Amino acid sequence: PGMVAGMSRHMKSLRTMQRDHGWIHTLLSEAENERMHLLTFLELRNPGWIFRAFVLLGQGVFFNAFFVTYLISPTICHRFVGFLEEEAVITYTRCLQELDADDAMMKDVLLAVRADEATHRQVNHKLADAGSDAPNPFITREKEERDPPDEKEQDEIDTANKK
Repeated sequence: PGMVAGMSRHMKSLRTMQRDHGWIHTLLSEAENERMHLLTFLELRNPGWIFRAFVLLGQGVFFNAFFVTYLISPTICHRFVGFLEEEAVITYTRCLQELDADDAMMKDVLLAVRADEATHRQVNHKLADAGSDAPNPFITREKEERDPPDEKEQDEIDTANKK
């Protein structure tokens, strides 16, 4: 989603010859981060050609469908991705709860990925709220700490860290 949105905004900026208000960088950073998640999990398991073929097929279908939808309504797309990221955080929280404490390396990987997904969730909901013509709400804060988690998120984090 980050690559599609970043590419779409990049092309619009070139086409209209107007600035993007800093969204492209945030979206492409998110895409790079998601790519690293995939590569991290591929290191853990080396899937066969059938799995890789399904990933390729799914990527082709999703990319094009998301691209067309993003052209119609960027707000809906960012909201959808925000909800996907919420589900990812819940999934990683459950995985962490089921992991044995002796497997600290895997737990560390899941903690890092879950934290990234929580950030992506916040970014996409904030971008959906801002509207596609608004300045990037994160651009002045790129080097500062992100907003602290809300009460529900903190409860999830605390619960996961107790296990």
